[in-house]
Amino acid sequence: MFERWQEANPEPTTELKYGSPYQLLVAVILSAQATDVGVNKVTPALFAAAPTAKAMLQLGLERITDKIRTIGLFNSKATNILEASHILVEEHGGLVPCDRQALEELPGVGRKTANVVLNTIFGQPVIAVDTHIFRVANRTRIAAGKTPLEVEQRLLRLVPKRFHRGAHHWLILHGRYVCIARKPRCNQCIVSDLCEYPDKPRE
Repeated sequence: MFERWQEANPEPTTELKYGSPYQLLVAVILSAQATDVGVNKVTPALFAAAPTAKAMLQLGLERITDKIRTIGLFNSKATNILEASHILVEEHGGLVPCDRQALEELPGVGRKTANVVLNTIFGQPVIAVDTHIFRVANRTRIAAGKTPLEVEQRLLRLVPKRFHRGAHHWLILHGRYVCIARKPRCNQCIVSDLCEYPDKPRE
């Protein structure tokens, strides 16, 4: 499966638009329970006004909130972005740390967000499990599990190491565009013959 995904998309990456590690961190915080398309609509204006953590502090809560108002949970996300920016400026010189523990200590950053940053920015072979990846891993039986952490651990154990860097992106793109929640597009799937999903539509 991963050989085919790699051949089709040799350099997979996030669909979030960003210009720096800090901007990716903010975009991933915003993407929780929101679509990348929705996030990409608000971040250009937000990053134009506040491209760095220090600038975000100067922008202030009210203006941050106003610029992300179309995103779900915008009030709590605005607060998290402001507080995370404060910690980055005070404790990390305004830079995004490459350490999981330090990332997860930031407001609005859990394991999944930390994994996205560690993988996309720092090239670490970690896999962030979101709803798409959880669905694909269970449906295909690549790495079945009852929780995102269980799926993550199984993927890291079962997927060949040479694919770890790209696995997150291949799986999320597959889940977003092909192995969708309702009526998966099995007739468009390049790994359909390898998939163990029992309810595949018959040709």
